[in-house]
Amino acid sequence: MRRRTLGTLVLLAILSVVGVVLTQYIWLRQAQQYQNEQVALQKQQAAQIDKQFNDRVTIALTDVTERILSINRDPSDLFDAVKQERPNYFAVTINDTIHPYLLESLLKHEFERRGIEDDFEYGIYDCFTDSIVYGNYVSLKDSLIADTAEHSELLKLGKDGHYFGVYFPRRTTSIWEPKQSGTVTWIYPAIVTLIVFAFFGYSVWVILRQKRLGRMKNDFIGNMTHELKTPISTIALSSEVLTDPNIINEPERLRSYANIIRTENERLRTQVERVLQLSTLDKGELELKREAVDLHKVVNEVTSAFTVQLNERKGEMTTELKATRAIVEGDHVHLTNAVINLVDNAVKYSLNEPRITIRSSNHGGYIKLEVLDNGIGIKREDTKHIFERFYRVHTGNVHNVKGFGLGLHYVEEIVRAHGGRVAVSSELGKGSTFTLDLPVS
Repeated sequence: MRRRTLGTLVLLAILSVVGVVLTQYIWLRQAQQYQNEQVALQKQQAAQIDKQFNDRVTIALTDVTERILSINRDPSDLFDAVKQERPNYFAVTINDTIHPYLLESLLKHEFERRGIEDDFEYGIYDCFTDSIVYGNYVSLKDSLIADTAEHSELLKLGKDGHYFGVYFPRRTTSIWEPKQSGTVTWIYPAIVTLIVFAFFGYSVWVILRQKRLGRMKNDFIGNMTHELKTPISTIALSSEVLTDPNIINEPERLRSYANIIRTENERLRTQVERVLQLSTLDKGELELKREAVDLHKVVNEVTSAFTVQLNERKGEMTTELKATRAIVEGDHVHLTNAVINLVDNAVKYSLNEPRITIRSSNHGGYIKLEVLDNGIGIKREDTKHIFERFYRVHTGNVHNVKGFGLGLHYVEEIVRAHGGRVAVSSELGKGSTFTLDLPVS
């Protein structure tokens, strides 16, 4: 995918996400505005209903008060005797006490006449005993049996004279209070938006990763083509020389070209094996022949294998094997190849005489194997990717280092398959240290 195409795709995706978010925001704002308008309308209607109910109760209680004065033949006039103390509690001032049943009869009559059908309780305050004499629980619709109803504790007012109170226990303010759904309303769109953003971010990450992987694969194919063409060309030239009948008279020359063919053939075989190892790892078909493996013996074998190569470059390899437990349960061949890959990199990426140190130590149930070199080192940003397949660190002026970018990926996969872990610490220009932690058996 071209850079311009990728940029266009990302831009269109961003515009789409922004459009979705803006559409949701506008829709939610309109929905919230409509809800607020409905709440205001409901409150207005409910306030009017409450006012009508309170007015009817006040008129009914005023009529009850006048009837009580008439029955008691009290000529006085009780001005503003009815007071609404709470939304569902009314108190009425009277001059003298009244029998509860008479009061109940008067209340039921007036409430029915005024169309008030709510259940109510009543109580009469006696200022001589400073107590409230409770009456019955009255259910005008017979929705509740009076004897089974729980009586509420009526509010005791700070009045000096007699009064009676009427309480509507099943009635609260009818002003509609909306549920606190504003947060809930925003949660679902917020979650959807986050999912969209996450999907968008993940898609961009996958695209960039695939682009980078494609670039590394192209580099791998180029490197592989070069690595395979070189030995093939060398073998072809050597074979042409060997077809000359006169070469039999030159045994040294014959032996030299035969060695070249053998060396290049071995090199070709090694490269093919590395590609096959990658194929095996990708398919998940890696099978380990587990056995007791002494890592110290593996290190000694690898050291011996690199003796000639180090002598040619005037390098040296030292070992500091201090681990008291070096036996691991694993595949001897794959573990040996993993150590060989690390040592081979240490040799290849050394500008001067290679100086390589291999250390071992025990930490808990693990053996730690460290491979230190004095090579060119690795940049901090590259250490995050060096174990990825096909990834090759840019080596600057070092152009003689060949490979496919598979070695360290193979090392990591083998170490993981053995239940261990691999790490690297490096400083540019001063060398690197690769660490293998493997569980001891």
